[in-house]
Amino acid sequence: MTDEIPLLGDLAVKAYETALQKGRFDDEEIATALGADTTAVEEIRKSLQDLHLLSPSAPGRPVVPLDPEVAEAELVTPLEVEIGRRRREIGRIHEELRSLAADYRARPGGLPADVPITVLDDVEEVRREIDRARYGCTQERMSLQSGGGRPPELLEADREHTLELLRRGVRVRTLYQHTARTSLATRTYVQEISRRGAEVRTVDELSERLIIYDRRIAFIPKERTGRQPPGAAVITEPTVVGYLARTFESVWQIGRPFEVDQQTAEYPQVAEEVRHSIIRLMALGLKDEVIARRLGMATRTCRRHISAVMEEMGAVSRFQAGLIIGREDRENGDVGR
Repeated sequence: MTDEIPLLGDLAVKAYETALQKGRFDDEEIATALGADTTAVEEIRKSLQDLHLLSPSAPGRPVVPLDPEVAEAELVTPLEVEIGRRRREIGRIHEELRSLAADYRARPGGLPADVPITVLDDVEEVRREIDRARYGCTQERMSLQSGGGRPPELLEADREHTLELLRRGVRVRTLYQHTARTSLATRTYVQEISRRGAEVRTVDELSERLIIYDRRIAFIPKERTGRQPPGAAVITEPTVVGYLARTFESVWQIGRPFEVDQQTAEYPQVAEEVRHSIIRLMALGLKDEVIARRLGMATRTCRRHISAVMEEMGAVSRFQAGLIIGREDRENGDVGR
């Protein structure tokens, strides 16, 4: 028998009922009675035999219908026995490995259980702590993902983690920057997890990455000093974690839903928000590289946007653009904001 028990379709049910009336299952007779193709009926017979609803084929013996209640017992009993064995195995794993958890936490150089904020320099250790928090998560994961579209390899690694949380009924909310909408890999990822129940929104600007599990433990990255991924601070102090969760909520409220199916209709509004952000950051006198980093886009792309804004304003220099922006802000009453 195969690992997956075939389901009974309408034609299979009719074939079984016809066999009951005739007292046997003859492929040609059933095909004629149902007006079906003989090959299709042959496949149905095999499926019914797999379900123990028909007797096995044997030379000189007709294939006859069998009792569905007996078939149910024959199919379900081995599965129930296996489920029971698996549950006992799971219980044994929990009991034996949890007994070692305290020793692991108390190891030299380990993460202290009673320290509210711990800074980890080792990226692998950060990942282990995130995995531990994810395994223990029962209610919600909130995350801010700055920097525009994420690399496909990171999305693939996160995909199974996110789907595993969703399967356990955990609420998953993620905030990206508007520029992530232009990434095919990110759109594909968002489409899949959204269909499974995740909620994703975008905003024009995010300051940094943040992950919170069950509003009890938060991860914020250290400042990046080179090409290598930075370490992170692990925070369990309730007041700080609560503050970070409220910060997430305030940004979440102004975010736009990242609905991939409506991407074409939504993008003009998103693009306009990005344009206003560029103008605002230009008014602050920030360099192209800084603006690009703040908005999660490539510097070259950012410069194209800046050139388009300056052309629209009729400005020939960043200085002149700044004067025009300042004048418009004064006229609109935005001075001091």
